[in-house]
Amino acid sequence: MYYVYIIQCRDGTLYTGITTDVKRRWQEHQAGTASRYTRARGVAALLYTEPQNDRSAASQREWQIKRLTRRQKQQLIEA
Repeated sequence: MYYVYIIQCRDGTLYTGITTDVKRRWQEHQAGTASRYTRARGVAALLYTEPQNDRSAASQREWQIKRLTRRQKQQLIEA
């Protein structure tokens, strides 16, 4: 099982990624070892997770979410 997730960074931006273990990945982001983007901006909150059956589906969904506008991402998070 894979998960697509959205994190809010301390500067207010949203970061989207995929993982097999949301808790572990969140801890990596908090420690600054997960991605250059979140390391530079810091993380504030894990806002959204969405399960996917496999890596391919998760990657495709990540790509779809990354193409959304900020407003559309906020609507997805609030749904």
